Amino acid sequence: MVEIELDYVVPAADLVDYVTLFYDFSANVPMFEDVERADNAQLRFRLSAGHGSYCFADGTTQDAPDVHVVGPTSGAVRVRAEGPVAIFGLGLTAAGWAAIVGVDASTMLNRVIDADLVFGARRLAVASAALARVQGVAARAQLVEALIRDRISAGVRPAPFVQHVEAWLAATPSPEMACLIGATGLSRRQIERKCNALYGFPPKLLARKYRALRAAVALVAGEETVNDAVDRGFYDQSHMIREIKQFTGLTPRQICAEPNVLARLTISGRLALDGVVGPLISGT
Repeated sequence: MVEIELDYVVPAADLVDYVTLFYDFSANVPMFEDVERADNAQLRFRLSAGHGSYCFADGTTQDAPDVHVVGPTSGAVRVRAEGPVAIFGLGLTAAGWAAIVGVDASTMLNRVIDADLVFGARRLAVASAALARVQGVAARAQLVEALIRDRISAGVRPAPFVQHVEAWLAATPSPEMACLIGATGLSRRQIERKCNALYGFPPKLLARKYRALRAAVALVAGEETVNDAVDRGFYDQSHMIREIKQFTGLTPRQICAEPNVLARLTISGRLALDGVVGPLISGT
């Protein structure tokens, strides 16, 4: 019997601008403890009994309500949950954060809140009960897609700024700020303010995060050697090791030779979606 599983499904076409992926996670163990890489904001439903908590990169530890929103994270996160664990969740893009949560993302950096504050307790109770009655990530995704659509006003589209940032991050492994200034026509201060509000931190840290995550995945996939990865814009091999460890919790050697459970399942699951979702999702 497989004790720990992670299954992904892509969102419906009308939600791809707002949701990265839906996922089912299960761990048939007495206590699950692991390290989760830095990530987008998340909405998570715990479908099993028990206590869970997050220890963020800044040292803050918080308990996780049964249904909760995790803000954007600036580094690896230690997770702990009493088992057996069953969680359904989804990642929020910057546009999804703005449309669904709506607060300045920097105020939620490395923090978790009760999702009742966003969706309302009654609505979430109904959704949680419905999720518990069905099996499979695809069926559960359809239920939560309806919840997400209810939070997004008809006709709302992602701001052009988000599209510029996504293109900037995807264009090169180590994007330069001058390119984003040129693409948006905004000042450095305006860009930093908008990035903080939508992504949780300034563009320089955002670029560092994606550079480290994509380098880690490329190493695991066998697409690059260590020297190739250094050429992604790191100063040297030591710098690359520090950056990858900050954002994944593991050194490149550990990720390739002895990855933890979440790293192994996350990387393999997302790589399998290459060509189906954007490179900022499949490549991280």
